[in-house]
Amino acid sequence: MPHSSSPLPPSSTLLVPEVTAVPRHIAIIMDGNGRWASKRRLPRMAGHERGVAALRGAVSACVARGVQALTVFAFSSENWRRPEEEVSFLMGLFLRALKREVRELDSHGVQLRVIGDLSAFSAALQAAIAKATETTRANTEFVLTVAVNYGGRWDMLQAMRKLLNARPELAKPNVPISEEALAPYLCLSDLPEPDLFIRTGGEQRISNFLLWQSAYTEFYFTDLFWPEFDDKALDAAILSYQQRERRFGRTSGQLAADLQDAAALPLVR
Repeated sequence: MPHSSSPLPPSSTLLVPEVTAVPRHIAIIMDGNGRWASKRRLPRMAGHERGVAALRGAVSACVARGVQALTVFAFSSENWRRPEEEVSFLMGLFLRALKREVRELDSHGVQLRVIGDLSAFSAALQAAIAKATETTRANTEFVLTVAVNYGGRWDMLQAMRKLLNARPELAKPNVPISEEALAPYLCLSDLPEPDLFIRTGGEQRISNFLLWQSAYTEFYFTDLFWPEFDDKALDAAILSYQQRERRFGRTSGQLAADLQDAAALPLVR
């Protein structure tokens, strides 16, 4: 997988990215933990516990299918509006999961990243995040990114602030700011843009997740609650993706011609 020192992947609004049969990068909003639990007359917290197990399974399933990166929305900047008891439980669950899962992730070559405004978290949680990400930093088999206290609008604003701090001349009137200038300061800047965006739980919105990065992402919505999302559900999402025509602004005729030209090229042996 690319690292921060690697050239930035092309933006889908500037260049036509590589299209592969298996998505290189999948983004997931893991929705429905609480409703899954309520449906079974369990505390909402039990749903969040089961959600961690579902994520563990999703990572394994993605690796087995040749996906290179998975980015999941664990806690949005808007989730602070939830009941204080639930927020406190989620913070504790995240801390326990970091300590419990990092050794397993590291043993399988998974690089763990955490994105979002981490300054709102306790010192203990920030320390656990730093330790887990540092432990797995050199791994290259797969990249798992967990978004916590993250919002797509926050991402763009913090990127713009960093850009202007680095290049204050861009704040002057009539000085253009390009995508190429801003891109390195956005979260996930060294990964391919998500090919497939999955949301579980029956809702059909993106809830301020990866707004910039999902300009040409394919969306897939399922009624399954996140704890129910298994290998079979992932295969259904990937199958749906494989049936899409990814034109990136081109016509279907242009796409067909490009595919025909590619098929006519001699095989390299």
